[in-house]
Amino acid sequence: MSNSTARLRWLAWATAALFWSCVAAGATDPPSTAHRAAEETATELEIVPVRDNVYMLATETGNVTAQVGDEGVLLVDTLDGSLSEKLLRTVKSLSSKPIRWIINTSADPSYVGGNAAVANAGKAITSALLHYIGTSTGAAVIAHENAYAAMSSAKPAIPFEAWPTSTYSTSKSLYINGEAVRLLHMPAAHTDGDSIVLFRRSDVISVGGIMDFDHYPVIGDQRGGTLAGTIDALNKIIELAVPAHLEEGGTMIVPGRGRLCDQADLVEYRDMLTIIRDDVQEMIREGKSLKQIVAAKPTLGYDPRYGLSSGAWTNDRFVEAIYHELRQQKPGKSG
Repeated sequence: MSNSTARLRWLAWATAALFWSCVAAGATDPPSTAHRAAEETATELEIVPVRDNVYMLATETGNVTAQVGDEGVLLVDTLDGSLSEKLLRTVKSLSSKPIRWIINTSADPSYVGGNAAVANAGKAITSALLHYIGTSTGAAVIAHENAYAAMSSAKPAIPFEAWPTSTYSTSKSLYINGEAVRLLHMPAAHTDGDSIVLFRRSDVISVGGIMDFDHYPVIGDQRGGTLAGTIDALNKIIELAVPAHLEEGGTMIVPGRGRLCDQADLVEYRDMLTIIRDDVQEMIREGKSLKQIVAAKPTLGYDPRYGLSSGAWTNDRFVEAIYHELRQQKPGKSG
């Protein structure tokens, strides 16, 4: 064997030995730069492309809809305030343009908690005069007038910087990044100040807390929300949505929480609420008490999918809210 061949074999053996020793020590060695970057990326919001320049930014606690373009970034909702830095980093990865507009689908803290930080990081489109004299403001925040009233009178107080800078009463139309964007008020649904946001060219609807695809909707909590209004809102959204082949795809729906949906998912969610409501209504007609109705578990068939046995909004609390709402209705009215 030549000296050169021996040296090559020794080099190969030494390289292999070094590799396996590194693998063995991997559990205690400091992570590489690439590994640290991967871990950091894993903690960011999940970016779900929806259609064209519209994205869903998803977390376990809620979703944000982002529309990006040459004019800037539009966001629907801003999540809990603790996620503001992650939200801003995620938006920055989508566009180098400033955040220009924020639309709040309600005054729910889990949807507006990041308003102040996110709006302050953005920049509204101002007049040439204001730009010339150096006056600049953060991103514009738009919400229904009832959502504004709820935020401005909240206890504990919500910072003034988080309040909407513009409101509307029934509907509002914008033209942003080459696309018509419509805001529509859905009365007495999740709250009395709910908005849905229709991106007309992209055929995407952001619906906020009207559809929590992970849980039963929160209603009857002193913010004007009702089951009847939620079902009415879902019916209106179903009318706006158009399915594609075999009822799949077509208009895409961004729920307040949970995965990206289409019209078929809306119908399933609406039917689930209608069936539970009718079951509770029938038991009321039979003269059963609230305790008896809760014990009968009218949500049981849907609990594996939407139910919560602990926390602030349990299955029993949902049934109780339905019961109290139906008891307040006029005889014969089913919602």
